[in-house]
Parts: sequence; C-alpha cells; structure tokens
Amino acid sequence: MTTPARRKLLVIVAVIGFVGLLLYNTLSAQKVTCQVCVTYKGQRNCATASHENEKEAAQSAQTTACGILTSGMNESIACGRVEPEVRSCRPD
Repeated sequence: MTTPARRKLLVIVAVIGFVGLLLYNTLSAQKVTCQVCVTYKGQRNCATASHENEKEAAQSAQTTACGILTSGMNESIACGRVEPEVRSCRPD
C-alpha cells in the first residue's frame, strides 16, 4: 500500500472504532426500561424511557409523557408530580 492509502485506512478504522465505543457506552449504561402513562387535565399520554436505574427511568418516562400534555414550566412541574396511571418497568 502507498502511504496516503494506508493513512486513509487507519483513519477509517479509527473512526469506526470510536463510533463503536460511543455506541457501546451509550447502550450499556441503560439497564432499566419503564413505560409510564399519565393523565393531566383530562388528557392521557404514555411514554417509554431507559436509564441506569428504575427511579430515573420512570421519572424520565413521566417527563416525556408530560411534555405533550403541558404548556409551560408550572404545568410541567405539576404533571411530573401526578401519580402515573401505569408504571411498568423491566430490566434490559
């Protein structure tokens, strides 16, 4: 191989390795998946989220579900405090 071709191959291999490492680190950190359904002001929405532990996965899912149902920070906070109708968590 010529030097420019070898250099190009090494760069490609390094980029693929870096992307693979990022993907592995991102996916390996998420160990619990939760589905949460919330009713707020007469509207219902469900969302699913993954995280390292059940508490954070459930909170993230509820925040996502509330995002569709609320307008503004005060409503988002209030919706986040509502007891979910459905809360189903499972390990990944």
